[in-house]
Amino acid sequence: MKKKILITGLNSYIGNSFAEYCVSDFEINKISLKNDNWKSLNFLKYDCILHVAGIAHTSKDPKLKEKYYRINTQLTYNLAKQAKDQGVRQFVFLSSIIVYGDSAQIGQQKVITKDTEPKPDDFYGDSKLQAEIKLNTLISDDFSIAIIRPPMVYGEGSKGNYPKLVKLAKYAFIFPDIKNQRSVISIENLSKEIAEIIIQSKNGIFLPQDSEYFCTSKFIRDYRKNILSKNTYLTVLFNPIIRLIAKKVDFVNKVFGNLTYKL
Repeated sequence: MKKKILITGLNSYIGNSFAEYCVSDFEINKISLKNDNWKSLNFLKYDCILHVAGIAHTSKDPKLKEKYYRINTQLTYNLAKQAKDQGVRQFVFLSSIIVYGDSAQIGQQKVITKDTEPKPDDFYGDSKLQAEIKLNTLISDDFSIAIIRPPMVYGEGSKGNYPKLVKLAKYAFIFPDIKNQRSVISIENLSKEIAEIIIQSKNGIFLPQDSEYFCTSKFIRDYRKNILSKNTYLTVLFNPIIRLIAKKVDFVNKVFGNLTYKL
């Protein structure tokens, strides 16, 4: 008998991709959390809530701080509490690698293990971490919590930094040659991970990633060669300038810095 899954977030890239990937494995419904209509729903018929709705890491504007905590933290808890009260057995929460803070500076390593303590650098990361902490207060013999902290997710139609890199690749006929390492995960592999967690009723914290680290310079070169049929000249001449800029510009440090889960 197929498990019944309720996915939060009608426009979620991860939620919609998972639903498409696992359409034959589960009975799947989706809801929006943009208003309070969800509070009148009865969750009893669902085996699992897959909570992917939330505010993405798009701004560090202090004016948005309250909104991040209201939606990413409190709404997550309220949803899980109602699910537990109505007899749902499992709650799967999409958190983020960002709970461990930003990338290390270029040339420095940042390797995360199961024992690494989260240390967010901004209120987005902290809003995710606080949600995790509140969710853990709901754990019981009849209600399990699975927390997934994915790194950068890539794939067709993905959002965030990956499409920015694809756009950059179109023009980068000359590019810095920096040997960085980042954990990433394809949307297919993430969907498999989520499916396994639900099918096996797993709980705890999960740090999924692909079997190889991602190097930005290598990606740009390979993408241009294999997809665009164009050559790229990688050079170390820009590296000193890139290192200086990365100390002040977050996106540059994300592109060339190191942030990995231990393989």
